[in-house]
Amino acid sequence: MKAVGLVVEYNPFHNGHQYHLHTSKNETNADVVIAVMSGSFLQRGEPALVSKWTRTEMALRGGADLVFELPYVYCTQHAGHFAYGAILLLEAAGCDTFCFGSEQGKIEPFLSLYHLMKEKKEEYDQYVVKYISEGNSYPKASSLAFHELVTDVSDLPDLSKPNNILGFQYVKAAIDHSFRIKPYTIRRIHSDYHDQELPDQPIASATSIRKALMRQQNLESISSYLPSKSFLLLRSYGEFHDWEKYWPLLKYKIMSSSTDELETVYEAEEGIQYRMKDTVLEASTFNEFVSKIKTKRYTWTRIQRLCVHILNHVKKEQMKLAMNQNSYLRILGMTEKGRKYLNLNKKKIELPLISRISSVQHLGLELDISSAFIHSLALDFPSQKKLRKREFQPPIFL
Repeated sequence: MKAVGLVVEYNPFHNGHQYHLHTSKNETNADVVIAVMSGSFLQRGEPALVSKWTRTEMALRGGADLVFELPYVYCTQHAGHFAYGAILLLEAAGCDTFCFGSEQGKIEPFLSLYHLMKEKKEEYDQYVVKYISEGNSYPKASSLAFHELVTDVSDLPDLSKPNNILGFQYVKAAIDHSFRIKPYTIRRIHSDYHDQELPDQPIASATSIRKALMRQQNLESISSYLPSKSFLLLRSYGEFHDWEKYWPLLKYKIMSSSTDELETVYEAEEGIQYRMKDTVLEASTFNEFVSKIKTKRYTWTRIQRLCVHILNHVKKEQMKLAMNQNSYLRILGMTEKGRKYLNLNKKKIELPLISRISSVQHLGLELDISSAFIHSLALDFPSQKKLRKREFQPPIFL
């Protein structure tokens, strides 16, 4: 059975994701679609809109055959670590190819760019250091360095585009680690990754869908942008998760911690903890808090990711130890076809395959579980108990 792998967040699963999933399967002639999906907190430092279990069911009903959880140690990281963890798991799961959406739409330019960047790595690194020393954030410095080396991007992926950035990191992870899995890309259609407003056509960005949902508190306003099964799952979920619901908890954590204690938190660098302590009492909302801290050097995403680690009480040493352990494949859900694929291939899978977590000990898995518990705190108490219990039950099977 030929498998194509997808790296996803499905926050929530919308029409664009449906297009990506089916097009990826068709263009790679795959029998099975395997998704590696972020857990309770996401790469840009945000809580997932709904639980990973609801998003897993959306994925399965949308055409995925197997859904594995991308562990906390990868899904809350910058693009390089995020991409490495995701492709590592897809490789371990036996995928023949992985397919990502990009503004470029063709894989050959990504391969050309990889070889160019490898050839000019020393020069590129020097430019990055130069632009960081001028007060730019790492992503901005990387983009400026890229444009110093590549003046004509017409034949190469533009690394100022978000999907191209992640796509390049996926390709880099696969080649750098001599993985067997082959890269493939399809063109992202209609909405841009960062589009804020809902469009007039049926494919919208997840950002615009979440923004409309939180602003209008009206599910009907987004119904045309989601497959019907995703919409029904959203409608039955109840309260949605966003940073404002965790703001009192985060505020307490920052207020009750000394600057020395905050400095031990993963991704607390360059004295940012002092800005946080000075600002936390001046902000009435999470958005206001981040807006006051954000500078040219400290990007919104970087601050949000640090806030995720503060909220989850994740220390530098703890993350280091977890990342140094071998990873694992935790099954969140599968279809009959997915189960058949596992039965045929489980002897070839080199990483531990986890369907029940009660008898497994792993630092990374402990972070996945504790972050799921903390994610549930945005809900009423009965819903919290239900999600905590769900964490120890078998995968979803459709």
